[in-house]
Amino acid sequence: MPLTLAGTGVPLEIKRIGGSAEMKQHLSDLGFVVGGQVTVISASLGNVIVKIKDARVAISEEMANKIIV
Repeated sequence: MPLTLAGTGVPLEIKRIGGSAEMKQHLSDLGFVVGGQVTVISASLGNVIVKIKDARVAISEEMANKIIV
């Protein structure tokens, strides 16, 4: 399921990352890699705030839809 459909506060494993090569590289630079753990903290106003590698990162809803958990 896409990250945007995930509940808050539940650690999830990243299964696949879609999108263009540029978007995949940007997400990889932020720490979003297949096999990594991500936790949704909140989602509002088209942005999703997640915890990844002990950091909080805000990504757009479009990017979150490309991350399959």
